[in-house]
Amino acid sequence: QVQLVESGGGLVQAGGSLRLSCAASRSIFSFRAMGWHRQAPGKQRELVAAITSGGSVNYADSVKGRFTISRDYAENTVYLQMDSLKPEDTAVYYCRMTTTYGIDSWGKGTLVTVSS
Repeated sequence: QVQLVESGGGLVQAGGSLRLSCAASRSIFSFRAMGWHRQAPGKQRELVAAITSGGSVNYADSVKGRFTISRDYAENTVYLQMDSLKPEDTAVYYCRMTTTYGIDSWGKGTLVTVSS
């Protein structure tokens, strides 16, 4: 089992930037995929960005060109750089890591609020 702790959320004006971090309690080298999801009030949780152990990345259409996912194996951390933020990006952002056996671990989330 791995514990995931997100940080970096907060209040930002539209057009601004934030960098989210997801720190794992152990090495992330063995995970086959790492990703960020978000859930806005009254909406279902959705995938924002994901990166595989091989380095392939995938983004939701709504964030392509604005968000960048990356990982640092030395720091056991996954990042989400969010630029050109929009009010519709307001949500709780969750980190997820998936083992090679398909077992998911989730963080508790960090709130991002984008004001217009």
